[in-house]
Amino acid sequence: MPGLYLAALVLSFAGVAAIDFRWRLAVRRAPGATIAAVAIGTAFFLLWDAAGIITGVFVKGGSTLLVGVDLAPHLPLEEPVFLAFLSYLALVVWSAAVRTRARRAERAS
Repeated sequence: MPGLYLAALVLSFAGVAAIDFRWRLAVRRAPGATIAAVAIGTAFFLLWDAAGIITGVFVKGGSTLLVGVDLAPHLPLEEPVFLAFLSYLALVVWSAAVRTRARRAERAS
């Protein structure tokens, strides 16, 4: 079913965004810094992917779940979406961990 992977990524991205907005972990707290961090993380991993593609380490497999649009050889459309999701998820999890740790430290003192 073409597009299923992209749909799953978008749905997962929306779920993380809902958690982020509900508990004000990243975007509502520092929108510019959040956008910059996600953009920098995505760019870093895209460069990492490019290096892997050039050296032949990364190749696109044949999956019927992909849309079928390639941005470059062995770089499907879904890859930058996944990398942005990965960067955003890491930022939200980190923010939640920092907040949890701070609250536990407050209670302990």
